[in-house]
Amino acid sequence: MAVLDSSLFERFHRDGFVVVEDFFEPNELDHFGSIVDRAVKDRIGSDLRPVDEKSLYEQSFQQCMNLWEDNADLKALTFSQKLGETAGLLLGAEALRIWHDQALYKESGGRETDPHQDWPLWPMGPARQVTAWIPFDGSKLEAGAMGYSPGSHRLGLAKFSDITRELREEPYPYFDHSEMAEIFWVEAPRGSVVFHHSLTVHQARANVTADTRRVYCIIYFEDGCTRSLPHSHQSLDRQGIEEGQQIQGPVTPVAWPRAHNDVPDSPSAMGRPPQTGFRY
Repeated sequence: MAVLDSSLFERFHRDGFVVVEDFFEPNELDHFGSIVDRAVKDRIGSDLRPVDEKSLYEQSFQQCMNLWEDNADLKALTFSQKLGETAGLLLGAEALRIWHDQALYKESGGRETDPHQDWPLWPMGPARQVTAWIPFDGSKLEAGAMGYSPGSHRLGLAKFSDITRELREEPYPYFDHSEMAEIFWVEAPRGSVVFHHSLTVHQARANVTADTRRVYCIIYFEDGCTRSLPHSHQSLDRQGIEEGQQIQGPVTPVAWPRAHNDVPDSPSAMGRPPQTGFRY
């Protein structure tokens, strides 16, 4: 059963994010953290560039997506019914699919992550998505903690920095909201999961510690969403989903509800996922 009470539900709908403490036991975090560590190392490979020689995007974090596809031991976390049920209850959805998972490892010396919303980066609609943000070591302000603008998910599209601006040929249109609240910084104790809506404006601090900030995310969307725009995204392009078509298939399988211990097969016929970030 999901760890959720009425106060958490109310906070999520009021603020667009909520911290659920004591979600994971220390041994679970140790186990899955080591799996994701190995997976990130496999994906990053021989990239030994110093942080300050990377693009602004890469200075914000090392991003490795769709790790569940080539790490079978990670599927128990990616398709955790406890996580999926909590996300579904918060969103008010009857079924969720996975958009993609991702490791967001902010290296020592990594810059801040610019304020942004997730939904404009994803060519699907409507805006019925929620992210589960899992810090394996908890989160501290000095180590790249997340910050959220409470209530910003109720304001629609907002004006903010495009964190992929170096990687795109065309800009996105954004709209300013003068009533947006100040950023609320979250220090989440180890074992917590932070859930946020796809329209919630959020950002992360720089990592000024000697250690990497290790975070694993699972992005869910309500079953029934469609491709709303033609611009590229690996979750859609690999499956040949065209504008207006419903998003379904082996790259974006049902995440919740599923039977106990039932995890999907890896979509090997769809080709390999991108190695890091937006690199195919």
